[in-house]
Amino acid sequence: MNDLAQKTCKPCEGGVDPLDRTAAQAMLAELAGNWSLSDDATAISASFRFPEFYRTMAFINAVAWVANQQDHHPDIRLGYNYAEVTFTTHAINGLSENDFICAARVDALMAG
Repeated sequence: MNDLAQKTCKPCEGGVDPLDRTAAQAMLAELAGNWSLSDDATAISASFRFPEFYRTMAFINAVAWVANQQDHHPDIRLGYNYAEVTFTTHAINGLSENDFICAARVDALMAG
């Protein structure tokens, strides 16, 4: 597990600036290679593939558990053998460290 995955999300009610593109790219470098920064640098996304629906749903349930534990929830799109996970901090209309913490925890799910 990397350093980000060891951290805990902090509540974000707004009133702080989102990470700028340079800071977001630096944090993105700490994640597994499948995460990408949106064109406007307000979100990070990753796609995951699975051999069948059951494993896709097991992954989704694990991501939901992480999100609930961290109180930071992604947007998820899924189908039979894939899931697309997107993190953004809605309260600030951009990225915060919380997004990268949760992404790192999702990476840890895939590694374990």
